[in-house]
Amino acid sequence: MNHSYSKLKVYGILAVGLSTFGIAPVLVKFATDYSALLLVTIRTVGAFLMLIPIYLYQKKSKKYDVKTVGNESKWMALAGIALGLHFTLWTSSLFFTSVASASVLVTIHPIMLIIAERVLFKMKFASTVWIGVFIAFSGSVLLGYSDYSSESTFANPVLGNAMAFAAAAIFAVYFLIGRKVRQNRSWLGYVFPVYGYAAATCVVILLVLEGIPTHIEPVVLWVGIALAIGPQLMGHGSLNYAVKYVSPTLLSTLILTEPIFATILAFFIIGELPAVLSFIAIFITLAGVMLTWKKKPKHLRADSE
Repeated sequence: MNHSYSKLKVYGILAVGLSTFGIAPVLVKFATDYSALLLVTIRTVGAFLMLIPIYLYQKKSKKYDVKTVGNESKWMALAGIALGLHFTLWTSSLFFTSVASASVLVTIHPIMLIIAERVLFKMKFASTVWIGVFIAFSGSVLLGYSDYSSESTFANPVLGNAMAFAAAAIFAVYFLIGRKVRQNRSWLGYVFPVYGYAAATCVVILLVLEGIPTHIEPVVLWVGIALAIGPQLMGHGSLNYAVKYVSPTLLSTLILTEPIFATILAFFIIGELPAVLSFIAIFITLAGVMLTWKKKPKHLRADSE
């Protein structure tokens, strides 16, 4: 594959995948009267089951890299567990706080990534980057205060925001692992085992905390399946594909479009309008993160899978 075609293909896949992120929190809002753990389990198990036919075909055609090298198996297991915890915390956060707050806080992981890169990998960044970190953190604090002052509207904004923040931290870990392991594995060779571990993690959490479900409402089932097809397979799947070729910096910046689309869709679909202070906080947070990651991304790799 030549370089220009690689760029077209990768960015095309990203465009389709990222367009599904904004609808995710709105979908969850349709099922907040039911179990968050059951919903996320249906999502992750559904996504894994949908990959099985592709896996069987690829394995038969010998295009699937079955064998692992070094510690890849352990890293992929850790990535899967992290992804399962991320989905559980993020989905649960929407049961307690607004779409706008959950979407902004869960996409603050670029800030966490830059701190991790500085501490763990000793990378140096310009002063504008650290200013961006401070601005984004200030926006997050303002957002939390905005939701706290409107507790009558949402069940428990403080708890919901804390869950979304924790989900972002775990996603940063998941993303760092993916950046490392995906360099040596195909998309399916990475996604299939990782999604399997994520599904298993969610099943265990559900069984431990709530037990075996005796009844599943249709709305929970269709929302879970929709989340599996859209945000997980298409959305997260596109990130897992692109992380082999595109700078994680650029990917993290692109993900920041989620709260904007989510807030707009939440207004038109479920009539959820955040407070004016929340809009200001969202703007400050996004401006800070954009400033944090204001640097030239790496070029796409020319090779293909």
